[in-house]
Amino acid sequence: MSGVFEDYSDLADIEEQLRSADAGTRRVAIMELAHLGDPSAVPLLASMLDDQDAGVRQQVARALGEYDGLAAAGALAKALVDADPLVQQAAADSAAELKDSAAAPPLLDLVEHPVAFVRMSSLRALKELRCQDALKAALQALQDTDAGVRVQAVGVIGFLKLEVAIPAIRAAATDSDANVRRAAVSALAFSSTQPAAEAIRAGLADTEWLVREVAAETLGRITLGTKAAPDLIAALDDPYWQVRLKATRSLGRMRIHAAVEPIAKGLGHIEANLRKEAAGALGEVGDAAALPFLRAVTEDTDPEVRKNARWAICEIEEKALALRG
Repeated sequence: MSGVFEDYSDLADIEEQLRSADAGTRRVAIMELAHLGDPSAVPLLASMLDDQDAGVRQQVARALGEYDGLAAAGALAKALVDADPLVQQAAADSAAELKDSAAAPPLLDLVEHPVAFVRMSSLRALKELRCQDALKAALQALQDTDAGVRVQAVGVIGFLKLEVAIPAIRAAATDSDANVRRAAVSALAFSSTQPAAEAIRAGLADTEWLVREVAAETLGRITLGTKAAPDLIAALDDPYWQVRLKATRSLGRMRIHAAVEPIAKGLGHIEANLRKEAAGALGEVGDAAALPFLRAVTEDTDPEVRKNARWAICEIEEKALALRG
């Protein structure tokens, strides 16, 4: 390493720089603390959250992202309530990188903070920690007046993957905010229960296409998703090609033979991503009835569509040979 960092050989040297009257020097010292990766640096970083320069405090919040554990979480909790929004955002991003469940307590203390951004950021960080102590707070946060907070609460519950929380997530799937509904439908993927599958299936009829899209995708990831095959086939006519794409992908994964012709309609769509997905899905289904449709697009203008079509043809033909053999 060359340049200014050569002067910072240990914590003592850096600590001296942290006392500099120049804010730029203090910021550089904080950057070096982040690179050290020494847990003993966390108290030093935390002490700099009282610095009068917002740029220094922002750099501290970023640097704390290199550390984990209770001490780092405590410092980040303090930065989350800083007066400067840029410091708050840096702290929120760093807190989301925490992985040690021992870091939960300082974040749990902020779940009921009067500022919505702080509540939302604490829940966002708690999601990654998968701390069961966060369940109660997250369930309460589902009633928050701020939709962003409710979205993050759903995330916490979904990451915990506890069947006891299924009723709460199902209720969130009917929330007045589309982003909350979308998060809830996706979060239900961990459950193998019929009520969860029904809630996901209901998402295909949502008024917002982003909810319908995630519902179509999630049905392809659950055991009971095949029961929704007729609804997924109907979704292939959705006004939004993104919904059609996810429905196509799920039907392919499920190997729904009744979906061959409906899926094949996607091979003529103007959007190349949908054509590519349709070709791949037909290959996954593996039905010989798809061969004429696939051969018709082996010279498609898009190379990815051609590639998938040829792969699908090989898959189907190999399967037919195996069955005859």
